[in-house]
Amino acid sequence: MKTIDNIPTSKIQRATRMVQTGAKVGVNYLKYYGDKITKTEEEAKQRLNENNAEDIYDGLKKLKGSALKVAQMLSMEKSILPQAYVEKFSLAQFSVPPLSPALVIKTFKKYFGKHPDQIYDKFNTRSVNAASIGQVHEAEKYGKKLAVKIQYPGVADSIASDLSLVKPIAVKMFNIRGKDSDKYFKEVEDKLVEETNYILELDQSREIVDKCKHIPNLKFPSYYPEISSDRIITMDWMKGEHLSEFTAYNNNNKELSNKLGQALWDFYMHQLHNLKKVHADPHPGNFLVSKEGDLIALDFGCMKSIPTEFYVPYFELAIEENIENPEFFLKKLYELEILREDDSPEEIDFFKELFYELLSLFTKPFNQEVFDFSDPLFFQKITELGERYSKSTELRKMNGNRGSKHFIYINRTFFGLYNLMFDLKANEIQINNYKKL
Repeated sequence: MKTIDNIPTSKIQRATRMVQTGAKVGVNYLKYYGDKITKTEEEAKQRLNENNAEDIYDGLKKLKGSALKVAQMLSMEKSILPQAYVEKFSLAQFSVPPLSPALVIKTFKKYFGKHPDQIYDKFNTRSVNAASIGQVHEAEKYGKKLAVKIQYPGVADSIASDLSLVKPIAVKMFNIRGKDSDKYFKEVEDKLVEETNYILELDQSREIVDKCKHIPNLKFPSYYPEISSDRIITMDWMKGEHLSEFTAYNNNNKELSNKLGQALWDFYMHQLHNLKKVHADPHPGNFLVSKEGDLIALDFGCMKSIPTEFYVPYFELAIEENIENPEFFLKKLYELEILREDDSPEEIDFFKELFYELLSLFTKPFNQEVFDFSDPLFFQKITELGERYSKSTELRKMNGNRGSKHFIYINRTFFGLYNLMFDLKANEIQINNYKKL
């Protein structure tokens, strides 16, 4: 894969790249209008989506950092984005051009004050995995093979300006209006700032290992604070294949699928209900499957704390009898800021119906002792519901500024978790198993 010798770090440089990308998108629309003359509307739209997804992703991967991280987040919103965007943006999890060896050494000296060979017995300057915020290198020390994660130059300093570039797209996509809509962007900005603080990530990683190591069939790397810094983390090299690689061929071993699925479910339920703090980045690139058949969890830069005032009403609405109680249901919608005091009667009726339908479907696993996450009908209904409301002209007329800011990362967690469980084809998951751990 081609390497990168420099990353635009100034606001002007990064804005210029985004403008160049915007110009390409403009050309794609001109092609689209031409295609409509010779092709069907569906064919023309598909080509437009494919061309735009290609050009936008190409621009973001050169920028790296927050803009690329947002693309990765959006790739998990399978019911909102057209498939072309989902497929292209999901590459941000695995397929991003790495820094050149020369820039790696320069970056290492800047962040650590030393050449990597002065710290490790062996260090490979060529990356083995490059993502949105950093890339991973192989190293050796203490007689062990280690993984060294290095943050890209300028990422931490460009978060606010990157989000200001992405904000207009998000506002249009999610129809966000209103003077208090900035709370959602502030929530994303705060989380991205945390993700660039590798000292914080190191502390969070060690904490999650300590508090979740008792969960069966779940493994974690050890971390080395003495050879880590605010921009570099050193940990054990964990042998295994990415979850997406495993699920691509594992169609028949249901026992192993359920073993891994149960470990994944117990891990998340223990965090949500017992720790009130959760690993809010559940994409396949953060999980490996060992040759022994254990699940390996990695990368705890994005952790979401769950305040009691959100946790209580959120999970109260996971109980079927509460959803079916109109008075209680309405009260919780206000507590969760889904309904607003300035809503019109039409908006109240619309969002009551929308969230009743959504929650009745989405909380099905919580109301069964054992759940089959391999059921395609369950996920088909979720996708159809998302598509129906994403195309709703009635919804587009209303203020999309809905819900507590905490929904952003908690919903992201559940959508990611459900997708991973479906990919695993786990069909016999004990839902409340975490209570016994």
